[in-house]
Amino acid sequence: MRKTAVLNVVGVTPGLLGPAMPRITAWAQQAARAAIGPAFPAVTCTAQSDYLTGQYPNVHGVVGNGWYYRDECDVHLWKQSNKLVQAPKLWDTARSLDPSFTCANLFWWFNMYSSADYSVTPRPMYLADGRKLPDAYSHPDSLRTELQTKLGTFPLFEFWGPRTTIRSTQWIADAAKHVDQKFNPTLSLVYLPHLDYNLQRFGPTSPAMQKDLGEVDSVCADLIAHFESHGADVILLSEYGITDVAKPVHLNRVLREHGFIAVREELGLELLDCGASAAFAVADHQIAHVYVNDQSRLSEVRAILEMIPGVEAVLDQSGKARHHIDHARAGDFVVVSERNAWFTYYYWLEDRKAPDFARTVDIHRKPGYDPVELFTDPAIPLLPAKVAWKLLKRRLGFRTLLDLIPLDASLVKGSHGRIEKDATDGPVFLTKRKELLLKETVSSTEVHNLILNHLTSM
Repeated sequence: MRKTAVLNVVGVTPGLLGPAMPRITAWAQQAARAAIGPAFPAVTCTAQSDYLTGQYPNVHGVVGNGWYYRDECDVHLWKQSNKLVQAPKLWDTARSLDPSFTCANLFWWFNMYSSADYSVTPRPMYLADGRKLPDAYSHPDSLRTELQTKLGTFPLFEFWGPRTTIRSTQWIADAAKHVDQKFNPTLSLVYLPHLDYNLQRFGPTSPAMQKDLGEVDSVCADLIAHFESHGADVILLSEYGITDVAKPVHLNRVLREHGFIAVREELGLELLDCGASAAFAVADHQIAHVYVNDQSRLSEVRAILEMIPGVEAVLDQSGKARHHIDHARAGDFVVVSERNAWFTYYYWLEDRKAPDFARTVDIHRKPGYDPVELFTDPAIPLLPAKVAWKLLKRRLGFRTLLDLIPLDASLVKGSHGRIEKDATDGPVFLTKRKELLLKETVSSTEVHNLILNHLTSM
């Protein structure tokens, strides 16, 4: 098989290519280009699962970055087991064609316990005293120590949250080069997420994005040069485009006001009680899965959802089928926002009753995606001193809450998830193997065979 590297440059669109990304743009001018008809929802876990299985969510089951587990009566986002993807993966198909084929998966999601030959993914240590320490998971296990000895500890707190920088993406790129030099895999899958963060903070039209575009351009150019010098064909693609937004929509607050949401009060704070709620929403950027535990109220819930300002569509069973998301994990309704809107997970009606984790970076405890985690609260006086004091207390062994995240959803200026009709704002597929890319637009599920064709066409 032919050696291939797939660089997943999150958030890159035809509209962003240009003077701010001169090296990628120059490389792209020598390549064939196709717009990718985005996954639905156009979010990380679904898009990657479409690409790696060649199937839609109605088959592979990844209906978003997380969903409601009806048997547990709980919401889980950002789970990592590859067993959750219910379809064969690209590397399984390639290996069946050529037993000598090997695959390295660098930070694509659902990376744990897969049949890929080499894998690296973020995996913090959660200590009994409440601390979260940066770390990574790898297969083989020795690779984790090897990489962190050479590159330093994976910079988890610069991978997501208010402190995100290019360092985490640079670490992944350096890890990809090390794995390639050590193991020489046939296929390298490399996730480069840096643009994702400030595109959500500032929006794609903000002048503040110029620095990030230049930083990602530099990392990608170096990685392309590495793989091409080692005889690999390079595919550069993205998962979705991010568009400007100005309207946060609080679906759960509306459902609560109509008596559907149940909360449990603990120490004066409110926790969403999913199992006891007649209906609730799991927000995921610009889409939300609405689960209706009381099936006798389906029509009532739908009527309320359709009246909420900022909601563009409410998909029932037939609507879900049209979008290939009619899977048991999906909500009874899938709600899509208007172009300039996005959905919060907020369910409390008074900020003083928000749960303690609402003001922290806590991607696993929140019952929905929270891009406000990219900000620190501008209302906190002497913020650097407060952060330093909290971190010192943690180092001394005291439990303390890093409650630095605001509850102001209007801060978020970019989002994704809905299907954008303008290809300028959508994901892109680029390759110098022009003879393999004969269409101007490919579906998210066609990416699987495009990559496979790169591997098998000599």
